[in-house]
Amino acid sequence: MKRLVSGVKPTGEVHLGNYVGAMRRFVTLAGQYESFVFLADYHALTTVRDAALLKKQTRELAAAYLAVGLDPKKTVLFRQSDVPEHAELAWILNCVTPMPTLQRAHAFKDAAAKKKEINVGIFDYPVLMAADILMYRAVVVPVGKDQVQHVEIAREIAKRFHTEFGAEVFTLPEPLIEKGTETVPGIDGQKMSKSYGNVIPLFASAEETKKRVMRITTDSRAPAEPKDKKDTLYALHKVFSSAAAMKKVDAAYDNGGLGYKELKELLADEINAQLSDIRARYDDLIADPKKLDKVLADGGECARAEAQKMMKTVREAVGLQ
Repeated sequence: MKRLVSGVKPTGEVHLGNYVGAMRRFVTLAGQYESFVFLADYHALTTVRDAALLKKQTRELAAAYLAVGLDPKKTVLFRQSDVPEHAELAWILNCVTPMPTLQRAHAFKDAAAKKKEINVGIFDYPVLMAADILMYRAVVVPVGKDQVQHVEIAREIAKRFHTEFGAEVFTLPEPLIEKGTETVPGIDGQKMSKSYGNVIPLFASAEETKKRVMRITTDSRAPAEPKDKKDTLYALHKVFSSAAAMKKVDAAYDNGGLGYKELKELLADEINAQLSDIRARYDDLIADPKKLDKVLADGGECARAEAQKMMKTVREAVGLQ
């Protein structure tokens, strides 16, 4: 099987956008690729300054992936920091990466435009990401359209390494973009994102889910009026509602008859029904931290064995071994 690698940063609450855009997808892809999925706690250090919080969020993210159906027998799930070779490879790649490559990275340009304080970790983020990707000889990296640059930079750095050291060490990965994937809007209509504060948490209670749904931005059309299918509420119904529920929704949008309050209540019920089993599994997993740590430790051992093979080749290529 061809190999896939992806990383997820353990910061903030896991939300419905994460679930639809990435988490469900990894479960499906595990049957098509030899998959390595890591919890990117090294990357999280660019912003997180609370050791206990980072540990807690890393465990929670592991529980989330297992709850949605990721099978550790099919997917290597591990903490990035359990494989220190990631940091070693990043340093070696730093030494062949020109600064202009990093200066054109989207995250750096966005932070600079907003005049944010930029630490070296944020500036150097793409190189560590390149190390993450190149370490496992991955053929594909699942990304959204806004993340393709990460893979492009990894390829660029790998080619430069090959040229400068005269050794074809790395596999050049391709971005894997799933066509037709729904972009999940947040309650304000923008893309659902922790940075926008517009999320519906994946593991919220049924009551909290309903509260968030009831805050979805809508216009002032009366219940009897037809409604605009380009709005946020309809988009979320398309992602989460059953076929039976969508018949009611389509009728209300085409002909009127239901108000936004009723449509929001229906959406909350549909989300809660779809996620009830996942949320129950998550509660069981988060209550057993030793089991979670064992899954991550086993994944770390497997990933590190692969990383050590790669680093032996890399060290020989650059003259360190």
